[in-house]
Amino acid sequence: MSSFKGSLLRWTGSGNSFQGQVGSGPTTMLDGGRETGPSPMDSVLLGLMGCMGIDVLMVLQKSRVCFDDLEIAADAERASETPRFFKRVTLFFKVAGMADEDNPKLQRAIDLSVERYCSVLHSLRSDLELIIEIKGSQ
Repeated sequence: MSSFKGSLLRWTGSGNSFQGQVGSGPTTMLDGGRETGPSPMDSVLLGLMGCMGIDVLMVLQKSRVCFDDLEIAADAERASETPRFFKRVTLFFKVAGMADEDNPKLQRAIDLSVERYCSVLHSLRSDLELIIEIKGSQ
């Protein structure tokens, strides 16, 4: 089991800004007012995108799929009442420079991330509606 011993979040003394660090990794800023960094919820969304992006990248590379670029965009809807959790997230995957015959491998990589690998996704609410759209490769 992995642990996050040594994780620390400290208020910077200014506004809603915090500086955090996990173990000996790089520091990151969080800011509810968005002056010095993303909000915590923005960070959760970026974490989901990053987790799935890494999963998809690794599966495509293991499958020897050639491509030039991988981009993920997102739209998210949050609950209107507190706590304002994510109700729906739509992720738009765009892979440039990939052969059309590799589209099933891209779909399989995304499916594996959703069903098996993405720890961030599996840490979110079970009633989250996740929508995946694949933009045509170019």
